Amino acid sequence: MSSVTRMANSKLPTPWGTFTLIGFEEKGTGKDHAALVMGNIEDSPAVLARIHSECLTGDALFSLRCDCGFQLQAAMERIAKEGRGVLLYVRQEGRGIGLLNKISAYNLQDQGKDTVEANVELGFDADMRDYTICADMLIDMGVKQLKLMTNNPRKVTAMETLGIEVVERIALQEGRNPFNEHYLDTKAGKLGHMFKDTPQK
Repeated sequence: MSSVTRMANSKLPTPWGTFTLIGFEEKGTGKDHAALVMGNIEDSPAVLARIHSECLTGDALFSLRCDCGFQLQAAMERIAKEGRGVLLYVRQEGRGIGLLNKISAYNLQDQGKDTVEANVELGFDADMRDYTICADMLIDMGVKQLKLMTNNPRKVTAMETLGIEVVERIALQEGRNPFNEHYLDTKAGKLGHMFKDTPQK
C-alpha cells in the first residue's frame, strides 16, 4: 500500500523550462510533497532524477551555509538540458529534524559543533529522513530506474532497498564556499558523501 496519494498537478514555468508540478499528500502525516517532471518518464529507460529534501534556508533564503539551493538549481537545469527527468521535493527539512530544530543546530554550529555533532546534541540521529515516500512517489509516476543525482550513498541504498533501481549515481558538487566547506567536509567524512560519480552499471 502506497504511503502517498497524488492530489493535483499543474504546469510550472521556470528559468530552465516548463515542468509539470505534481503534488502528493503523505497519508501518515498529511505532509505535502512535490515532484517536478519534464518529458516522458513513465515506463521508460533510466530517468535522470534528484531526491531533494526541503531546505528553506538554502532553497529560498540563499544561505551559503549549505549546498542545497545550489544543488536544487543545478538539478533542475540538468533535467531541462536532458529534456526528461524528475525532481522530488520532499518536506524533510534539516535531514528530517524540522526547521526550528535546524535553526537550533545552526546555533550549535556557530559555537563550534559540526553538523552531525549538532544533531546528536539535540537528541537526533545524524540523518532522520525516510525515503519510503520517495519510492512510492516514483512508483506512482511509473518510474522504475534512475540516474540519480546525489552525493549521498544512503539515498542509493534506500532506493534499491525499496525496489527502485539506481543504474548510475551522478555527483552533484555545487556551491562550495568558505561558509560551507566544513559542512561539506563533515558530510564526506562522517556521512560518507561522495563527490565523484559512480560509473553506470
